[in-house]
Amino acid sequence: MSVEVCTDDHAFAELAEDWGRLHRACRPATPFQSHAWLHSWWLSYGTPGGLRLVLVREHGELVAVAPLMRLNRPWPALVPLGGAITDFSDVLLDGTAADRVALALADALAELARTALIDFREVRPGGAVERIYGCWRGPRHRVPDSTCLELPALPMDQLIRRLPSARAQRIRNKVNKLDRVGVGWRVVRYDETEGALRRLLELHRLQWEGRKVSPEHLRPRFLEHLIRSAEPMARSGEAVVREFLLDGEVVGAELTLMSRRWAGVYLYGVHPRLRELRTDVATMVLRAATEHVAAGGACEVLSLLRGTEPYKYRWDPQTVVNQRLLLARKRTAPLLAAAAGDATARGWGRTVLRRPASAGGPPAV
Repeated sequence: MSVEVCTDDHAFAELAEDWGRLHRACRPATPFQSHAWLHSWWLSYGTPGGLRLVLVREHGELVAVAPLMRLNRPWPALVPLGGAITDFSDVLLDGTAADRVALALADALAELARTALIDFREVRPGGAVERIYGCWRGPRHRVPDSTCLELPALPMDQLIRRLPSARAQRIRNKVNKLDRVGVGWRVVRYDETEGALRRLLELHRLQWEGRKVSPEHLRPRFLEHLIRSAEPMARSGEAVVREFLLDGEVVGAELTLMSRRWAGVYLYGVHPRLRELRTDVATMVLRAATEHVAAGGACEVLSLLRGTEPYKYRWDPQTVVNQRLLLARKRTAPLLAAAAGDATARGWGRTVLRRPASAGGPPAV
């Protein structure tokens, strides 16, 4: 095996084909580890001089990648590409030789850990990087990260049958209301992706006008990233863009990211007209997503991604907690201790702030 640390933007772009083959060979991978998503993210958000792609090849074939970037504040660290707009981070390991390849990648990361903390945020349980954590020979630490909510990838009628009868009937009424109003949807062709995403973000802006919204979703660089990444992902089946129609007018749009086993509803936007008609937007989006996912047959999980918004609990989702994996060497162990202490303090702070509002569990729906 050979190991290379790539720091060149152009070389990153040229890895698309090899990266795609490895992505398909890594069973735990989500679309957030695709070349299209991460390379586009780097073009919009990357720091010049910070790229650190750890590449492992066997007989010339790419068998492992750790897509990282170097940060110097608040301490020297190597963190995954993708940043705050990426719900899951991970490495890629060729599944045909995952244990052997994991050891090689762990050794390569250990060299980098001499001068910086390795800090993997938002690792979904079962992620490939857990193999690196398992064979790490230096200081290591694991702390909880964001909470995600997940559903089985079932058709809408089967999701409803899982629920208590009263709640199931309320959701059936919401579905029937959508039919009476006449809301329909269509899957956007990949060559129409750019226009559909522009409409999606404009609808998202209208949906949240006058209310608290993630400011990043309104910035030009976010739109540029989505357009650049989603079209090739739609072409390869890793993304689906849907538009919702009422009387021939686009009144909503939604982006779902997909892999063979996993799908995640990433972002949607709706016109205020739908709320004025008292239609349930979450039910509309989930209904369309479940129809598409269930038709594929192989998908196992429909993720509602990060966040514990009350509306998500009406579907009785499974709670899945992402992990933060910290890896160091002896000389960088103080950095690990600082990061672990900071994470613990922030976790306690969030618990204290949430406690009055969350007493008794999630709100009834």
